[in-house]
Amino acid sequence: MRIDRRLVLIAVMLIVLSMTMATQYATTRVSYSFAIVHPSDSDIRYIGSDNSSDDTKRVLRVNNNGTGTQYATLELGDWMPDSKKSYTAAFGIVNEEPFYVNITHVNITGTNNTYLSMWFHGDRDQDVSLLGDSAANRVKVLANGSQIYSSSDTVWTFTPGDQDPGTMCADTYNYVGAGCTQLVTAWDDTSKIKYSTNDANNSINGSSDFVWVQVVVDVPPDAATQAATGKIYIHFKAATTDS
Repeated sequence: MRIDRRLVLIAVMLIVLSMTMATQYATTRVSYSFAIVHPSDSDIRYIGSDNSSDDTKRVLRVNNNGTGTQYATLELGDWMPDSKKSYTAAFGIVNEEPFYVNITHVNITGTNNTYLSMWFHGDRDQDVSLLGDSAANRVKVLANGSQIYSSSDTVWTFTPGDQDPGTMCADTYNYVGAGCTQLVTAWDDTSKIKYSTNDANNSINGSSDFVWVQVVVDVPPDAATQAATGKIYIHFKAATTDS
């Protein structure tokens, strides 16, 4: 049986085309590692300070310290209409990452979040809500629930941390610890959180690896009786460079 040369040519062309258009597959492998830790042991970690008016615990606490339920929450108390409460150090934030970290902005969601305002500042026992607009070393980031800054801003800068969740640094840290005033963050077994009540050493924006967070609850006179719950979002940004 003779095969038409044209059919042979078409067959050869199909074989060549399939070779040039063939999809190639490859698989490579790379390992990864990370750890899920307690909020007080994280690379950007949260610590308690002020006691809540609601009980004998810290404002910041972990209600259930069992694995899988170790999330931090703020208990700001029970307040009647037409009242105002300031927690000058409701909690603190500590940077343990070995490079500079910035906070860009804060936003809040939830019920009655318009009753809350928030500041970042350096002096643990100073009510910065009473200071004027030109006061140094404090930044208002929430005004009656309204976001003031955005992702393009920088409201607070942390110096590099030393990756030791038992301390925080009140001075500029140079990653070898020289000249750093280390402040202990002890464990509070009642609130299940690490904390500090140090008033002798203030945090400085751009020169310390921690900051205090003041929260003010301002309840209007016509507020309805109800529970208020929600979430506060603190946004961080870091820029790494060649070493």
